[in-house]
Amino acid sequence: MKSQYVLPASIVIVGALIAGAVFLVSRGPGPQNPGGASAATRPVDATDHILGNPNAPVIVIEYADLECPFCKEFQKTSNQLMEYYGPSGKVAWVYRHFPLIQIHRNASEEAQASECAAAQGGSAAFFKYIDRLYSITPGEDGLDLAQLPNIAADIGLDGQKLAQCLAANTYAEKIQKDYAQAIAEGIQGTPHLVIMTSAGPVLTLDGNQPYSSMRAAIDQVLSALGESASATTTAQ
Repeated sequence: MKSQYVLPASIVIVGALIAGAVFLVSRGPGPQNPGGASAATRPVDATDHILGNPNAPVIVIEYADLECPFCKEFQKTSNQLMEYYGPSGKVAWVYRHFPLIQIHRNASEEAQASECAAAQGGSAAFFKYIDRLYSITPGEDGLDLAQLPNIAADIGLDGQKLAQCLAANTYAEKIQKDYAQAIAEGIQGTPHLVIMTSAGPVLTLDGNQPYSSMRAAIDQVLSALGESASATTTAQ
């Protein structure tokens, strides 16, 4: 698998909000913006799913596509980072949907399924659901969508209720809004990462960043805040 790839330019029409956008898609390690991040990044609010301390001085926002193979790989890194930083309460993680609908026809429905899981069990269930989905999908629309209720059952949720939630398109509008917001923020692919503090976004990174790069970036922000990174026995 290549570490980076590009989709031919596509025009995206998203209602009245977006007239059109030309963008790149899922990629491996990519460019960084050490000088800052787009001020357009939506602040974390009650609509977000947060892993860790919601009042953490540093919050990493990830924009991701559940069928993106690089997002699948990066999920391992994000979990490892939260094993390291999470116990100290200094870093939290926010996952936002950016299903690349031009190339991953399943991603939007999978994103809806994760929201249906959250409706049953909150953010904890949301993160368990995406962990389980990433663990079984080969990526690139390789997951049979009939498995979505089974994934719910695998993590202790009601699979039938999740199927009903999907059939009713309960969260279709939410996912469409998330997609439109990502385009409006100028995001060009997945995974896209924004490191936030209470002052706003301070750093962006694109692509499947290695653990060492993420550690360096987060430690840099913590240091600027006068915070030290707290290691745990599970850190690598």
